[in-house]
Amino acid sequence: MSKQAPIRRTTVPQIAARKGGEPIVSLTSYHAHTAAIVDKYADFILVGDSLGMVMHGMESTVGVPLDLMIMHGKAVVRGTKKALVVVDMPFGTYEESPGIAFRNAARIMKETGCGAVKLEGGARMAETIRFLTERGIPVMAHIGLTPQSSNVMGGFKTQGRDEDDWPVHEADAQAVTEAGAFAIVLEGMVEPLAARITKQISIPTIGIGASSDCDGQILVLEDMLGLNEWTPKFVKVYGDLGPAIERAVSQYADEVKNRSFPSEDEVYR
Repeated sequence: MSKQAPIRRTTVPQIAARKGGEPIVSLTSYHAHTAAIVDKYADFILVGDSLGMVMHGMESTVGVPLDLMIMHGKAVVRGTKKALVVVDMPFGTYEESPGIAFRNAARIMKETGCGAVKLEGGARMAETIRFLTERGIPVMAHIGLTPQSSNVMGGFKTQGRDEDDWPVHEADAQAVTEAGAFAIVLEGMVEPLAARITKQISIPTIGIGASSDCDGQILVLEDMLGLNEWTPKFVKVYGDLGPAIERAVSQYADEVKNRSFPSEDEVYR
C-alpha cells in the first residue's frame, strides 16, 4: 500500500523565489478554523496586528500586546498545514533596539511555530532587519501606509500622492531589500509608485491598496468576506457574510422565543 506524501509547508525561500513569477496569494487569519480554509488557497497567511481592530474592537493596532499576537499565532499554526505563517510584531516590540527586537521575534517564532515575522518601517528599520536575518529570523518588511505609525501620520493616509515623496519610499524599499527582508508589503500606496518599486527591487512585493503589478496581494479576511460595516476603497468584497450571519442569528432568536427550537429533531428521547 502506497503512503500519501506528507504536506510540506511553503518556505521563506519559496516565497522569495516567486519574484516576477506566479502571483503570491495571501490573506490574514486570526484563528484556527478560518486559517484551515484559507490554508487551501494561500501561499502565506499573515497573523496581522489588525486583529486588534477586527477581533478585539480596538481603534488602532497600537494597543495590541505581544501575548495577544502569540495566542492568535498559535491558533493559526495549529489550523494550517501548507501555507507559510507570518506573524506581525506589534508596536513597541522591535523599535527600541535590534537586541530587543530579536528577543521578541525569537519568542514569537518559538512559541507559535510560525515561519517568519513582519515589522513596519523602511530605512529606519534596516539595521534591525539585518540583525534579525543574520541570526536566523526571516523578516517580511512593510512600507507605505504603516498603521502602527498612524498617530504620526495623522491617520490612515494614502502614500505617494505627491510625486516629490517617491524617492523616500523607493529608498525605504531598497534599504529593507539590502538588509535581508525576503518580501515587502506595500500598503496604501498610489498605483504607479507601487508598480515602480516592484520593478526596482529583487524581492517580492505584496500589495494591499497598491498595484496589480505587485508580485502578490493580501487582504484582511473579514474585509473581503463582508463582515465589516465599512471597508476601504482598495477592498473588493467577495462575500456577504455579515448580513447572512445577522439573518441566521435573527432566525435563531425568533425560534427560541416561539419555542420552535429545539424541535423533535434536536432533542434526545
